[in-house]
Parts: sequence; structure tokens; C-alpha cells
Amino acid sequence: MRLVGLMFVIVLAYGEDSFITKEEYAKMLYHNPRGIGCQKCHGEDGKGKILGRYREQNRTILIKAPDITKLPFKKFYDALASSKHRLMPHYFLTKKEIKTLYYYLKVKKR
Repeated sequence: MRLVGLMFVIVLAYGEDSFITKEEYAKMLYHNPRGIGCQKCHGEDGKGKILGRYREQNRTILIKAPDITKLPFKKFYDALASSKHRLMPHYFLTKKEIKTLYYYLKVKKR
């Protein structure tokens, strides 16, 4: 966690001429955005994972994180900026960090 904070400060201090590329920073942020990494629920590819299951009236109900690779930016931003989700933690990310995560998912898709 401290490493992420240090990396963030370094990126802010040195901007584009930093020792870390935008892709590396985006990957680091996806894996540790201040708490549990996005890949834990959404998978390495962002397409979502089954988080759990339970039985209700003789049928199995799956709890699944959604595919976040096809979301338009506004919906992606609103999901991360809001604290009103039932399962997803609130990360308190800046707009720039949210844009970086979105960039990571779009670059990774290629």
C-alpha cells in the first residue's frame, strides 16, 4: 500500500518523464487501487468473475462481478466515483486515476 502511494507521488512529481510508463502505472493501479485489486473480482481481463454462489429454493444463485471492458467512460466513472454499490468497495480515486484504469482496460483488450 505504501509502495502504491510512493509510486503515485513520484508520477505526480515527475509527470510524463517518469521512470514508470503509463501502461505500467495503469497496471499497478488496476492491481492495487487502494485496497483490494480490481482483478480480484473483475479478473485479469476485466470480464468479471464469479464471486460466490448460494442455493435458494432448489436453484443456485451466482454472485458475479460484471464485465467492465465494454462500459462507456461515463458509466465506468460513475461506478468508481459512487459509494452506493452493494458489493464493490469505494476507492476514493481521483478522476485522473479513474481515467488511467479505463485506459488500462482499453489497452489490455487489444
